[in-house]
Amino acid sequence: MLNGTSVIDAIRHDIVTGELQPGTRVTEVFLAERYGVSRVPVREALRGLEGEGFVVSRPNVGSRIADIPFDEADDLFAVREALETATARRAAARARTLFDAAAPPADWWRVRRELGEVLDAGDAAVARDELDQLVDLNERFHLLVAELSGSTTLATLLRQLSRKIEWLYALDTSSRGKRLWPDHRRILAAIDAGDVDEAAERMAWHVRESRIGYAARSSPEQADALRSTGPTV
Repeated sequence: MLNGTSVIDAIRHDIVTGELQPGTRVTEVFLAERYGVSRVPVREALRGLEGEGFVVSRPNVGSRIADIPFDEADDLFAVREALETATARRAAARARTLFDAAAPPADWWRVRRELGEVLDAGDAAVARDELDQLVDLNERFHLLVAELSGSTTLATLLRQLSRKIEWLYALDTSSRGKRLWPDHRRILAAIDAGDVDEAAERMAWHVRESRIGYAARSSPEQADALRSTGPTV
């Protein structure tokens, strides 16, 4: 049986991956039956998820899966764009330094191997047209790049944003996930080459394309503006 912590993780995962869609009404009874637990940990999980912005609860009305307002989503993409451009730049600079000096340390190779495994798994998922798997794989890729950068601050900031970011990514996976997935190999190739500017630009445009795709559904004019100005690298 799930404990309180894993209940909140399980519900959050189902929200992020789209199993529980925005606007869906959820009750303690429904969720308790879904996850095979009592209503007590579900109640605690809903409180936690409300604090994180994933659930909206109202007295005498109940709880529902939250929507992400467009302005909030665009702000999140803007923060992500700046943050991930910085992680890619730092990761490439670190790779260049490590290869110019002694052999890279064991922890660098561990993260680099994991990145290769994530890319292989994503390529296989795309080939099988199992695009739902890209949600978790995309999160792992970006967090590993942050780890590869060697910056604890950048990695921590990205980890704090990652759940909301992947929620936005999941909402657009079916239409853009397959097309954007190959970007990851090009980003990593630039990092491996120690090409700081190329890595930063590829990452910036990768995030910008996701931002444009999300904006296009709610504000075509904003999408056009984002496309014409391009990211700041």
